[in-house]
Amino acid sequence: MKDNNFIRENNARHMWHPMGHPADSLANPPKVIKSAAGVTITDIDEHVTVDAVGGLWCVNLGYSNDVVKDAIAKQLYDLPYYSAFAGTSNPTAIEASYMVREMFAEDGMSRVFFTSGGSDSVETTLRLARQYHRLRGEPTRTKFISLKKGYHGTHFGGASVNGNNRFRINYEPLLPGCYHLPSPYPYRNPYNETDPAQLAQNIAAAFEDEIAFQGANTIAAFIMEPIQGAGGVIVPDASFMGLMRDICDRHGILMISDEVITGFGRTGSWSGARHWGVKPDMMCMAKGITSGYFPVGAALMSDKVTDVFENDTTGDGAIFHGYTYSAHPVGAAAVVACLAETQRLDTKTNAAARGKQLFEGAQKLAQKHSMIGDVRGGEGLMTGIEIVSDTAAKTPMDMATMKRIHQVAYENGAMVRLGANNILMSPPLTITEQEINTVLSALDAGFSAV
Repeated sequence: MKDNNFIRENNARHMWHPMGHPADSLANPPKVIKSAAGVTITDIDEHVTVDAVGGLWCVNLGYSNDVVKDAIAKQLYDLPYYSAFAGTSNPTAIEASYMVREMFAEDGMSRVFFTSGGSDSVETTLRLARQYHRLRGEPTRTKFISLKKGYHGTHFGGASVNGNNRFRINYEPLLPGCYHLPSPYPYRNPYNETDPAQLAQNIAAAFEDEIAFQGANTIAAFIMEPIQGAGGVIVPDASFMGLMRDICDRHGILMISDEVITGFGRTGSWSGARHWGVKPDMMCMAKGITSGYFPVGAALMSDKVTDVFENDTTGDGAIFHGYTYSAHPVGAAAVVACLAETQRLDTKTNAAARGKQLFEGAQKLAQKHSMIGDVRGGEGLMTGIEIVSDTAAKTPMDMATMKRIHQVAYENGAMVRLGANNILMSPPLTITEQEINTVLSALDAGFSAV
C-alpha cells in the first residue's frame, strides 16, 4: 500500500467516481476512507464517524463481521472462481441459492438467478418479464410501468424505468416503452394531496388510466420499490403496494418488487413486499445479501414465473442472459455466511427499533430547525430529511448549503448522504441506540451551522 502522501496526491487524478462530476472531484477531492470497524469509518486523517449511510444502503452487518470475512477468505483458497453458465456449478452457489429461496419462500419466491449487483438484478427481471409473456403466447407485452422518484440502477433498462431525470437526460434516448406514474410522495405530488391513503388511490386510478391508454396486452411488468430509497426515502401508504398488486393481477401484468435496498431486514421485515403484505411475481436483490462485502445480486422468481419457464417444451425458455460473475463461488460463500448471520442476529428487529428512534429524533429536529420541510421514515432503518429555504413555497435548499450541512455533520461524528436537497440515512442494521444519538447530535450541529 502506498503511503498517505501518495494517496492524497493522486486522489481523483486517475479515477472517475460514480454519481459525481469529474471536475468537481478534482476541485474538491473526495474523503478518503481508509478503515472501518463496527458501524464507524475512519478517514485518512484519522477522523472517526458513525456511518449513517451504511456504505451505500448495504453494510447491514456493520464492518466487523468476521464470519463473512472468513467465509470469503476460505473460499478464495478452495475455489476462487468457476463459471456457472449452464453445464457447471459450484457447491457454495448451490447452498446460497437454497438459503435465499428459503428466506423468501414466504414472499412466494421459488427460484434464484444470481447476478453481480442490483442493476444487473433489475435488468434480469425486465428481460425475463418480456420472455415470460412470449412463452405464454403474448409477445406484444413489452412495455414497463414504474414510479417517478424510483431508482432501479443505471443499466439502460434500469435507467429507462428510473423515475429521476438526472439518471436519464444525458443518456437519452433510452429503452422505448417505459412509462411513469406519480410517486406516493405526500410532500410533493401533482394532485397536491397530503393524505397518503388518498394519494395511493389517486395513483392507482392513474395506473388504471395508463393501462387503458396503452392497452393491457402491451404491458409486461410494473416495477416499484416498496419504499423509494434514493428518491428520498418516500414511504407510501400501507395500502399502496397492495392496490398496485391488485391492478397488475386484473390486467395480467407482472409485479416486480425492487428489494435492492429494502431486502434483508432494512424495513423491519425481511422484505419490503412482506412489510406491506404483498407477494410480487419477481424480486430484485443485492446490497444486504452480502452486507456489501462482495458484489452479489439476485433476481428471484415466483412459482407463476417459474412454471412457465420450466414447463416450456419449445426451447424458447432457455435463458440467454447472464454474467461472468453470476453465482461466483466467493460471492456465494459471502451470501451463505451473511444470511446465516443476518438471521442469527435478527437484524430486522433492531432495524425496526433503531429506525423508530432515528425517525422520531429527526422529527424533533424539524421542530427546532425551520429549514426542515419534511421528515420521512418510520418503517425500518431508513430516514429522509428534506431541506428547504422557504417552507411555505417548499423551495429546495441550494447545494452549497446542503454541502455545508453535510460537512459539519461529518465533523461532528456522522457521515450522511446527500440526495439533491435531501439528507438520506440508512445505517448498518447493527447500530446501537447511542450511535443513533450521535447521528442526531451531528445533524443538529449541521443544521445549526447554516
